[in-house]
Amino acid sequence: MTEPVFIITGAMAAGKSTIAKALAQRFNRAAYVEGDAFLRMIVRGEAVMGPVLDADARAQLSLRQQAATDSVRRFAEAGFAVVYEDILIGDDLRSAVDRLSDFEPRVVVLTPSADVLAQRDRDRPKTGYSDNFSPSVLAEALVRETPRIGLWLDSSEMSVEQVIDAILAPQ
Repeated sequence: MTEPVFIITGAMAAGKSTIAKALAQRFNRAAYVEGDAFLRMIVRGEAVMGPVLDADARAQLSLRQQAATDSVRRFAEAGFAVVYEDILIGDDLRSAVDRLSDFEPRVVVLTPSADVLAQRDRDRPKTGYSDNFSPSVLAEALVRETPRIGLWLDSSEMSVEQVIDAILAPQ
């Protein structure tokens, strides 16, 4: 039996990393692929990622997502359950699913409210939002532009364990 491949997406501060790490812990052989890790590999010449992407930012984002799905593929082929988390909005989610289609990835879209996103962003060491880039911008883009595939969860009032249980529940 092939181990599952999961794609976890949502806005910044949606809990993607926390959920992805906890989900990976449920399997005997598992890999966690963090989309941001590929962005951090660029040590000079990093484009600005924000609500509007110029051509260079769009190209770097695509490169990051392709490198991440390549890594997902390598781990899955080696027999690992794989949990890939990244901000995949609109066609980016569809492209990631298409690149991994032979593994039939299970998509999870975390959609906590903009107020919860703002609070979580304030509570963590790294902040992604600002006066010019509020949580509602990304949250609304996710809902407006992203295809309705997979499991969509408003995790605003859910514990990590409740989210994991919902992900692993028979569909």
